Amino acid sequence: MSETPPETPDFDAMTRDIAEVPAVEVIVTVAVNLMSAAAVKLGLTEEGDAHKDLDEARKLVHALAGLLDASATEISSFHAAPLRDGLKSLQLAFREASLIPDEPGQGPGEKYTGAIYG
Repeated sequence: MSETPPETPDFDAMTRDIAEVPAVEVIVTVAVNLMSAAAVKLGLTEEGDAHKDLDEARKLVHALAGLLDASATEISSFHAAPLRDGLKSLQLAFREASLIPDEPGQGPGEKYTGAIYG
């Protein structure tokens, strides 16, 4: 039996593809991926608690808040508003899921967003 070597990625094609993507689209895509991953780690998916990990969720929510804070002037409010709404929902879900909630202003991402209240 001869094994065929795995195909190597075509880095030139990948570079050309990414070169054609506007920066706003890359930022929004990364933000949506962070939101989705945070929702999973918060147990907000159909599987519920199967993948719940609040330590991991904290990191993802914090990274999302940092990305949105850093890119606020670079993306239009058309893109930023729903992302900020999603971030706030995740921050509230984190607070609700925590056995001992963080003090206001100390939750994930609140360094960037300010204190989140329900």
